[in-house]
Amino acid sequence: MTRDSAGGSGEDGYSVVYDLDPDCTAEDVEKGPAYRSEINGVVEYGVFVDLSENVSGLVHESVLDGTYRVGQELVVELEEVRENGDMAFRPVDADLETAEVRTVPHDYALTGTDRLGANVGEQIHLEGEVIQVKQTGGPTVFHVADESGIVPCAAFEEAGVRAYPAVAVGDVVRVTGVPEHREGDVQVEVDGLSTLDGEVASEVRDRLAKALAARAEPHDVEPLIEWPAFEKLRPELEEVARLLRRTVLEGRPIRVRHHADGDGMCAAVPVQMALERFIADVHESADAPRHLIKRLPSKAPFYEMEDATRDLTFALEDRARHGQQLPLLLMLDNGSTAEDVPAYETLAHYDIPIVAIDHHHPDPEAVEGLLDAHVNPYLHGEDYRITTGMCCVELARMIYPELGAELRHLPAVAGLSDRSKADAMGGYLALAAEEGYDESRLQDVSEALDYAAFWLRYDPGDRLIRDVLGLEVDDGTRSRELVSLLADGARGAVDDQLEAAMAHVESESLENGARLYRIDVENGARRFTYPAPGNTTGAIHDRMVAETGDPVITVGYGPDFAVLRSDGVRLDIPEMVSELQEEVPGAGVSGGGHLVVGSIKFVSGKREETIDALIEKMGAADIDEGLSTAVPIDD
Repeated sequence: MTRDSAGGSGEDGYSVVYDLDPDCTAEDVEKGPAYRSEINGVVEYGVFVDLSENVSGLVHESVLDGTYRVGQELVVELEEVRENGDMAFRPVDADLETAEVRTVPHDYALTGTDRLGANVGEQIHLEGEVIQVKQTGGPTVFHVADESGIVPCAAFEEAGVRAYPAVAVGDVVRVTGVPEHREGDVQVEVDGLSTLDGEVASEVRDRLAKALAARAEPHDVEPLIEWPAFEKLRPELEEVARLLRRTVLEGRPIRVRHHADGDGMCAAVPVQMALERFIADVHESADAPRHLIKRLPSKAPFYEMEDATRDLTFALEDRARHGQQLPLLLMLDNGSTAEDVPAYETLAHYDIPIVAIDHHHPDPEAVEGLLDAHVNPYLHGEDYRITTGMCCVELARMIYPELGAELRHLPAVAGLSDRSKADAMGGYLALAAEEGYDESRLQDVSEALDYAAFWLRYDPGDRLIRDVLGLEVDDGTRSRELVSLLADGARGAVDDQLEAAMAHVESESLENGARLYRIDVENGARRFTYPAPGNTTGAIHDRMVAETGDPVITVGYGPDFAVLRSDGVRLDIPEMVSELQEEVPGAGVSGGGHLVVGSIKFVSGKREETIDALIEKMGAADIDEGLSTAVPIDD
């Protein structure tokens, strides 16, 4: 850095005096400028002065006039640097009260987090943003993010006592320390940590922001198959990929909420795996993926307040105990309807970002302003046949393309799980066949997923579900055997349920010519076992379609709910729900789903009136022989 000796040493003295930062070294000192110093020793042949913690020298008695004391400030300029490295200074005429004092920052040779492993045991300097502060029983651990990644920096005051208490999450800091291996990870043992401000902080923030924006860019990957309908959603999925990658780079946790069925798991697991691998690349800590990404199944076809309050409670506790930022919520195969609004509004009080990727019929006006991103085929003139799992396999590849080869069969599993009739199913089935998954094996995987999800209930069952999906396994043998076991269990349970339930199914012809089958699943089917009411209704429906052909509608109802399926009848269930809310006062009707598949809830005292009104609307619906859905009901 070249500094102007403003004012020279003439009559008026120096008008600018430079003040070295404590970390400045001899390389930061030049001949000509005036420097502020402090006398640290007085001897017969002169005085010793400190310009910083690392810069000291002698002012010889031959250039001194008067008496001096330790601690006195003295303005000096560099006279010479001797062969042995000692520095000689001379006093200059400058008045610190009238001169302009300029700070000289140290020109650090910075070591990025990506080079710490090569500098273990050596002192380094690191600049970045504090994204987490965790107080342990020993040191205080500051997680610092720079252009290349995130590293824990351990500072010790005394056991359990907060080091550098003024440093907070969001501060830009300079860390001086020594990288060391700790339990297989690289951690910086802090010698010094200072908060940056002013122009220096602004420069660092600008540098970090540019690097973060570049690293957050999603990968440009070609879709697994050509599909014009999917291209409408692709730009929005790229935006979500960018947002998720940026979230990881900022050190913010991510909670993935998904519907607990085959399509929901085919959506959530690939995204979870992609984020885990990206987190592992960004963080020096091997434990980071376990702490920063959690996948959580939801039984209801919307974000229940019970789930929302549980998620919020855990997030606030993690912030208080571990210094974590509040998470981003990623809703998959769920989250597009008015029923989600109360939970979303609760999280909005804490500025928690929310992203929803769904293929159920949405209420865009209801969720507008509550979602940071919303991807749904209905918003582009498409429908539920583009399943969430199909979208999220592509999303996972945008986040972490190296994962792509492992996921090629999952869109077909997702499509079969939701009985998609999309034009793309042929391409996805062919793709899965290349990986050794014929349609029979894919169907087994789908049934095994539903069966496992039922018994897992609110547990994500990470390893079990990945084995069922054929992910992260050695030779596939265990996966095949596990899928066979679970699929056989599912089919056996369905057969047992149907054997008991079919005697309680009632039928009638509707005015539009459709055949209606109805059952009180509360009293005409086994309870608290697989299959649940929605899948029981679906199994009955599939049997009746096979026996009689469409158009067929099947309704399974309990004290305060009804689930329905349709083949060959165009039921606009969201619209029917809206009409029932007005026509059956006091029933508290709510619900929704796909256009021809859904569920509703109501007050138990209004069951008969609500069911009768619902059936009347079914009888007035249009017959559409080309419409065959067979999509599983959301229980």
